[in-house]
Amino acid sequence: MNFRLLPTLLLGATLLALPGCNQKEIAALQQQNSDLTKSRDQLALEKNALASAKARNEDELRNSILNKNQQVSQLNQNLGDAETDIKNKNADLQSKEADLQNKNARIADLQNALAQKDAATKALRQRVSDALLGFNAQDLQVSVKNGKVYVSLSEQLLFKSGSTKVDPKGQDALRKLATALKDNKDVNVLVEGHTDNVPIKGTTASGAKDNWDLSVMRATEITRLLTTAGMDPAQVTPSGRSMYMPVVANDSPANKALNRRTDIILTPKLDELFSILGQN
Repeated sequence: MNFRLLPTLLLGATLLALPGCNQKEIAALQQQNSDLTKSRDQLALEKNALASAKARNEDELRNSILNKNQQVSQLNQNLGDAETDIKNKNADLQSKEADLQNKNARIADLQNALAQKDAATKALRQRVSDALLGFNAQDLQVSVKNGKVYVSLSEQLLFKSGSTKVDPKGQDALRKLATALKDNKDVNVLVEGHTDNVPIKGTTASGAKDNWDLSVMRATEITRLLTTAGMDPAQVTPSGRSMYMPVVANDSPANKALNRRTDIILTPKLDELFSILGQN
């Protein structure tokens, strides 16, 4: 049975049951019935549209909630990753800060050791200068270069031309230098013999065949005198430089005289510095 036809059938039955109704009244009632039917159908359409819209809205809302939940989950994951990264970076920073503190401590130790070395070098220079105070400045000079004390002795003070035997005045200077140094075991001593560029003709009375021989023999003789005067032989090293480390150009008799010299180089031992530098 079609229930949608029920109002019409009821209306028809009602009209049949009312023989007294005229055609005009019947038409009005039928019109009302038609309007009500249309209104009902319109309401049904609107109801269906609202239901469809509701269903779509519910689907959209569910999808939106699902997307939001996924976004929140991703944000939480990103937040967790960021927190882990921050922890790792903090740990790395703490490690670097500790390493920096260690390096700063080593730098401070190194600066302290360098300061002590500089102070020791200055004190050594003063001691040597005081010991050799009575000698002519043209024959004997004491200076500090590159953290080392240089005692430069002219050939005029030490040797006759071509000789490897030290003159008495030179021996006196070397004995005084040895006396100033013999109790200082923290100094390495390098004796360097130097010549000008004038070649040796033949063989000297000492047996030197060339300037290499002459510079080495003179350095060796000075080393003997220093150790005989009390210096520890383990501290002193003789070496010859021949003409290859001039202090000035060999272009005049005066300059050649300056190049004919012996440099006694005093170097404070750097064990403490090397120990600090080796702590890598």
